[in-house]
This record gives sequence, structure tokens and C-alpha cells, in this order.
Amino acid sequence: MARYGPMYGADITFLGVDRCDVTDPGTFAAADVVILGAPFDGGTVNRPGARFGPSAIRQACYLPHDGSRPSLALRVDALADLRVLDAGDVECYSGDVEGSIAAIEEAVRRIAASGAVPIVLGGDHTIALPDARGVARVRGMGRVSMIHFDAHADTGNVAFGHLYGHGQPMRRLIESGAVRGDRFLQIGLRGYWPGPETLRWMAERDMRSYEMTEIGARGLGECLTEAFGIALDECEGVFLSVDIDVCDPAAAPGTGTPEPGGLSARGLLDSVRRICYELPVVGMDLVEVAPPYDQAGITAALGNRVVLEALSAMARRRRDASGHPPWDPRQPLLDGR
Repeated sequence: MARYGPMYGADITFLGVDRCDVTDPGTFAAADVVILGAPFDGGTVNRPGARFGPSAIRQACYLPHDGSRPSLALRVDALADLRVLDAGDVECYSGDVEGSIAAIEEAVRRIAASGAVPIVLGGDHTIALPDARGVARVRGMGRVSMIHFDAHADTGNVAFGHLYGHGQPMRRLIESGAVRGDRFLQIGLRGYWPGPETLRWMAERDMRSYEMTEIGARGLGECLTEAFGIALDECEGVFLSVDIDVCDPAAAPGTGTPEPGGLSARGLLDSVRRICYELPVVGMDLVEVAPPYDQAGITAALGNRVVLEALSAMARRRRDASGHPPWDPRQPLLDGR
């Protein structure tokens, strides 16, 4: 079901973590987190290339792949404090969207059923449908909320005669019952799509979308705090979906549908840290990193750090739950001891 390169890149794992086989639950029975690649970009309507994203994200780090990544801010080492494994890439064929969706969903379901948190590397945003639905099949349909970082709502209906694509996964998720519309929080929307008909559909389902103008006026932190309260109401876990184009193209040029005026890299990293530290994240995906359009690998580097920030925050959340004093972001790096 899954394999390591050479499908779309080098035969390596995320930062050199140990491998597992998604078809053999025994190989990841003790895992806290399983990385899974979904190299599918057959749902793009502009620039393809996100199929190369999983390989680029795995490799985009200048530090040795030695099984250690101590976080200066959080004072944990995610790769040492958590059992993180890499299951390789699901075999995806861009000409078969329904087959690719089914294969990704089954792989994610198996990981979630083991108790591990699946982190899926895309691929275009089509994969959010099988990612979140695979987790919901284990955690309970409608019992997992969604926090969605994106420039675009991805709630379109039919595009080029098809129900599936990177502009439609959120509508399909809500229609499937996997995620409730009133527990669907979108951060960073901007630009000139979708139109009034789609916006009405979203409003009828009580979706909450924080457009960049609102974030600028109220502050990102205040918007996140409000979203957290909604996400935890009547839901037992949170799925985090990050489209790298939520960031301004200055920070993430290597993506298929860049939209000016987005979050800074720092804003995204701080947001992911807060979410994975403060909320019970039960699944995550990172999508739309398209290396063919990247300059100096900065988009892949940001994607790598988004995943690493999530892992570090999960590790710190676990540490604090075990009785350690809560993390204080004001704590100095050097305390004189």
C-alpha cells in the first residue's frame, strides 16, 4: 500500500526516523506519531507539482538526520521524546483520483486505529478528504473538529465536471458527515474566491472563516483563542489541515495557487505550536508544497518546520500532562544554571 521512493524523490524518511509498514500494524503498534506521504496532485486546477512535496519536506533540513531535534522554545526533543515513525508514501496515480483517495483514507484509518497520530504530507489539498475522514472513521464521525489554514475555502462543488479536487475537499468532508460544518474553523482566507453561491452554502452550515482582514484587525492570537473554544465544543479531537499557501508568497512561493497578503512564516509556526500544545490534535496534514516553483527550497523548509513544530508541541503537551510545570513562552533560554 505504501512505499519509500523512488516514486517522487529520494528513498529517505522524515528527518531519518525509523520506518514502518502501514500494512503491518505490528510495525507501528508503539508509535505516537506516524508520518505518511500522499504524493497526489491530480486535483490541481493551476500549477501541478505538489506530488513532489512529501520528498522535499522530508529532506528539507540542514541539520544531521540523527534522531534528535531539541526545541529551543519548548525545551523538548520531539524525535527523542515521542516515538515517531515514517510509513513511506501511499501509491497514488494522478489519473485515478477516487482510487488515490480510497488508498490514502485506508492508510490513515489504519494509523489512527493503532492510537498513533497520523501526519500526512501532501500532495494537493484533495487529500484532506481522505485524511480527516480516515481519522473520523476511528474517532467518530462528526466527533472531530477541523482547524484549516488556507488562503482558499476549498468548499467548491463541481470543478471541470468533477466532484473531487483541491478546491472541494472541505465540502465533501462536511457532506460525508465526517466533520460538522459548525465545528469547521478556517484561518487565513483572502483573495477573490469563492463566489456568493459557495459562501451561502458555507453560511448555511455555520462554518466559521477568519479572513485575513479580520485577523489583521483583531489579531491572530484572539482569533485562534475564539476558534479553539468552538473546536472543542462537543468534539473529542481536532484535525489540523495546513495548506502552505496560507502564508504570503514571500514566505512560501513554492505552491500551486499563491495568493498575496497571507500569514508570515512566524505567524504560521506560532499558530501550529499553540494548536498542538493546547488542543487534542488527533490528525494533521500539510499540503500544497510544490517544489518546482520553490526558490532556494524555502517553502519546503517551512513545511518541514511546520511538522517539526507540531511534533515538538505534542511532546511538550505530553510532558506537561505528566506533572511538569506548564510551558511558559516568557522563560529565558539561559536561566543561569
